[in-house]
Amino acid sequence: MLLVLVLFAVGLIFIIKGGDLFVDAATWIAEASGIPKFIIGATVVSFATTMPEMLVSVFSAFEGNADIAVGNAVGSVTANTGLIMCLSLVCMACNMPRRQFGVKACLLMGAIALLFAFTRDSSLSIVESAVIMLVFVAFMAESLIAAKRDQGTEAADNDERPKATGKSVAGNIAKFIIGAAAIILGAQLLIDNGSELASMLGVPDAVIGATMIAIGTSLPELVTTITAIKKKQSSLSVGNIIGANIMDLTLIMPLCALLQGKPLGIENQGMALDIPACLVVTCAAMIPALACGKFKKWIGWLIGGLYIAYLVIMFVYFGA
Repeated sequence: MLLVLVLFAVGLIFIIKGGDLFVDAATWIAEASGIPKFIIGATVVSFATTMPEMLVSVFSAFEGNADIAVGNAVGSVTANTGLIMCLSLVCMACNMPRRQFGVKACLLMGAIALLFAFTRDSSLSIVESAVIMLVFVAFMAESLIAAKRDQGTEAADNDERPKATGKSVAGNIAKFIIGAAAIILGAQLLIDNGSELASMLGVPDAVIGATMIAIGTSLPELVTTITAIKKKQSSLSVGNIIGANIMDLTLIMPLCALLQGKPLGIENQGMALDIPACLVVTCAAMIPALACGKFKKWIGWLIGGLYIAYLVIMFVYFGA
């Protein structure tokens, strides 16, 4: 048991540290090549922060652990909203105007609504996966348009580019490779030892996937939120969570089905609890914010309470 817990923790550390190296190196390479910062933010960084959840779920699906794949993908979104966004909103006011989050909030609710509708037959087909991925395409397009609107379309100034010496290029390529390898190894350790832990404790894989693994792979968002709270930048935290949630929903489960070449099976917990709970918590956060024009502190308390209720129901009805 101790060895399993240690390896599980090592997997989390590899994912977090690997993600840091990967993001830093990818951003440096993009900036050094002259790619505008708004494109870097909307693509490279967004992909990197979603990579832990993506790899854990894809590896799980290929190894036949669909429960962990689904629980991690959907559970990460619920944890991001009900736990991490709750923390952000309760600790400080968020003054992000509706024009900055309105379209993304609608895309997020649309993605989870589609997932809910498509999985009522206990599976997610290849065609349904392709439809959900169209929401991802719309999100990327909207992100680039919004970034151009807010920051301008000019390329990065040559004076602001990092100098690409032989040493710096080699160093960042090494960081990129080491970071990607650490994420992959960490994801594998997390899956193997998460499954072993579940069997030792007599807890279903779906519960482990929706709690320990989902929260574990959401640690980059948690770190971002804590940093944002310290710097009194709530909009940064909330915006990052919304974007990460959209990518989690529109990429991870559809990719699992597409890469397997067959429908992704959805077990009873995912169909009856995880996906409906994700829909409820997401709508409880987004609809009042859209109606009020901004995220208020009471929304944080509301989604935090719903997340606790979700965990209680999970352990009472599905934990044995």
